[in-house]
Amino acid sequence: MIGALPFGFWIAKMRGIDIREHGSGNIGATNIFRILGPPTGILVFLLDILKGFAPVAVGKVMVELELKFAQPLHLMEFGSRHDIISTACVLFALSAVIGHNYTFWLGFKGGKGIATSAGVMLAFMPGVFIGALVTWILVFITSRYVAIASMMAALVIPFQIYIIALVNDTSPSVPELVFGIFAALMAIWRHRSNIKRLLAGTELRFERKSKTA
Repeated sequence: MIGALPFGFWIAKMRGIDIREHGSGNIGATNIFRILGPPTGILVFLLDILKGFAPVAVGKVMVELELKFAQPLHLMEFGSRHDIISTACVLFALSAVIGHNYTFWLGFKGGKGIATSAGVMLAFMPGVFIGALVTWILVFITSRYVAIASMMAALVIPFQIYIIALVNDTSPSVPELVFGIFAALMAIWRHRSNIKRLLAGTELRFERKSKTA
């Protein structure tokens, strides 16, 4: 339910427009940025990150407290303490992203889940979040396409999870790998229209503003 909060739609409505009828029709931060300007776009971006971060961060603390004080034996059957926390975080993360992408507030039509995915990773996989962010920045700077940067950032998530585990000399977490693969596939699926426009040469790109005398 937290992930489903359509902040972009609501904020645009407060400005007197239905964002679904403008630009790409998406309720996410990129379309808000183009239609309503950078300040509003940044605000929606931060709120979309928060609605991914909050449920995972709070849920993680609740599970940790449950394991510490209640010591539920039925949960311990599923593996170690780390495995249980990791699995719980992934379930919270998947719920938040699906809620954003298919919000019940708008007939199960929502955003593309990039900012919300960033929020959930920040809550329980900060190293992966940093890697995805660096990838997004580098691809965006070179291509000037938000869609390409977003898809590439999502595609590297499962590889980063695996590499970080190898660097730490541990086995990759299966639940985290599942989330990484889900995030990558979902990003491609939700960017279907962008891929069509890229192939047709009609996808909008952020151009550098030329300096005037």
